[in-house]
Amino acid sequence: MATTSTTENKTIQATRVGLVESDKRSKTRKVVVPNSSIHPKYGKIIRKRTVLHVHDEKNESRVGDLVEVRACRPLSKTKSWELVRIVRKGAQMKFEGVQAPGKE
Repeated sequence: MATTSTTENKTIQATRVGLVESDKRSKTRKVVVPNSSIHPKYGKIIRKRTVLHVHDEKNESRVGDLVEVRACRPLSKTKSWELVRIVRKGAQMKFEGVQAPGKE
């Protein structure tokens, strides 16, 4: 009698690192992934960018953060990437403790 071992078929997910450009929508971030290449004939550096709509379940990323994202099943018409981790927190403006002008 032959024994069969169950092996988990783990698929390698595509991951990218990009910068959060917009966090205005709830649980959705707009992440920009820059790409530069050299033109084959003229040698000029061509800068391109890919804009990804990313699902952020906990609303933890903010504008300016460097994040890692991975491909997932389509969650909406444009959103098919999910947040893996925040690589580096960006500069955030803090307004705690700021008083209106003229008030002591």
